[in-house]
Amino acid sequence: MGSFSIWHWLVVLLIVVLVFGTKKLKNIGSDLGGAVKGFKDGMREGSADEPAAPANPPVGQVTGNPPATADRNTIDVEAQRKG
Repeated sequence: MGSFSIWHWLVVLLIVVLVFGTKKLKNIGSDLGGAVKGFKDGMREGSADEPAAPANPPVGQVTGNPPATADRNTIDVEAQRKG
């Protein structure tokens, strides 16, 4: 009872074909194949068109590096209150 034999799977396949019909199963298979192909093409195009990271981050974005114009003695008010 642990595993199904080949005869069990053939009976299940026969029932599926009788319920859905061969034309419907063919359409489902071709739709699924087209979706997989479209997904692969999209992934391939997405990795090729990915822009490089900008050299300078947008204004106001925290990077970990202080800006060149910042005074080294400046203390962040929010950090001082929380700390």
